Amino acid sequence: MNGYLPQDRESRRAMLESVGIDLDKLFDMVPEQLQYDGTCDCLNEEGLSELEVIRALEALASKNVDSRRYDSYLGGGIYDHYQPSAIRHLTQRQEFLTAYTPYQAEISQGTMQAIFEWQSYICRLTGLDVSNASMYDGPSSAAEAMLMACRAKRRNRVFVSEGVNPETRQTIRTYLHAVGFDIVVGALDENGQTQQFLPEEGDEYAAWLIQSPNYYGVVEDLESFAEKAHAAGALAVASCDLVSLALLKSPGECGIDIAVGDGQSLGLPQNFGGPTVGYMATTDALLRRMPGRICGQTVDRDGKTCYVLTIQAREQHIRREKATSNICSNQALLATTATIYLAMMGEAGLTEVALQSQTKAMYLRDKLIDTGLFEPVFKGAFFREFALRPVDGVDLKALNEALLDEHILGGYVLPGNMWLIAVTEKKTVEQLDRFVDAVRRLAKKEVAK
Repeated sequence: MNGYLPQDRESRRAMLESVGIDLDKLFDMVPEQLQYDGTCDCLNEEGLSELEVIRALEALASKNVDSRRYDSYLGGGIYDHYQPSAIRHLTQRQEFLTAYTPYQAEISQGTMQAIFEWQSYICRLTGLDVSNASMYDGPSSAAEAMLMACRAKRRNRVFVSEGVNPETRQTIRTYLHAVGFDIVVGALDENGQTQQFLPEEGDEYAAWLIQSPNYYGVVEDLESFAEKAHAAGALAVASCDLVSLALLKSPGECGIDIAVGDGQSLGLPQNFGGPTVGYMATTDALLRRMPGRICGQTVDRDGKTCYVLTIQAREQHIRREKATSNICSNQALLATTATIYLAMMGEAGLTEVALQSQTKAMYLRDKLIDTGLFEPVFKGAFFREFALRPVDGVDLKALNEALLDEHILGGYVLPGNMWLIAVTEKKTVEQLDRFVDAVRRLAKKEVAK
């Protein structure tokens, strides 16, 4: 069947009239103050040719500032890692590129094998026993882990580190507010770590959640964290960056019960902040409490390897009140994209990406501190991302605006006049030096004002 069935304007109007829809009234439900009342050169009664449409869309797109045309140092959860061109070529195949999540084992073997490989990669990276077929994104996977822990422990309070991404914390609040559960947020110490501010034993928490590397790029001590959580009778949950796990000890090795996070850094485009793909992995003991679905490998009646969805504790398959989650789903295409990336990179390639990101981040951090204009916010070890504070009260928002004129996207400006800067393997030493020179020159102008 054709993927595109052309219809002329009159045919479309006739179809709509046959079901009682007036095209001119299609947007009547949109409040008048939100409706566009101007004119647009790319819209007219006669329509435009394909070439004209492409030109119009390219003109609109060129107004965006993006990391292809600008030197970007933005991070905070979305990272500008390189995406091998073969990934897009493979994921554009119609067998993968579909708006529908394939369930039927008899016709979806390729997709389900890709999901099975995704689960296998996640288990290998996290060091845990089982992974599901992916989640919407990192924040929702963390929120689902909190609900999962509350059900497992039969408690209604969780501890969340301040080092967890603010968007993740807000998502957790939204999830847990609906069921009346409590959230306690712990502060960070001078090293940017949570260890000094963990709850006291016996406070009846279902789970403790930490992020490593955390929102400020600081690496947390997962082993100590897990030991203290277990001593208090809580499940230890860690949100981990998958690229960092090529260098750091896995959550499973550190005693973590549930590992969650976002897979955007595995070959996925930044997509202006989303969509991305989330992951969740856990121990065998918690397998049946995990939300979503799991793809399993088995053999058919002829003894040939095949794949089938196994654990499916979702409201589409069982009674709503028995479901582990009523909204979570997997991101099949994005999980496939990340799987292809991991398969292409291999262990050595992923390790190289992590090493280059780390060494270049350390180089840039030292160079910026050497200018005398900045000091580190935290003293702890970091990965790929770090926070700085201006020494002479430089207005970081004004500095970022000035950097835009030089085609540079500076770091995030955080509350307290902090600058969060991320570096990936894509950066060259020449780019980093140019960034430092531009910052030195423009920051001194700001100070002189």
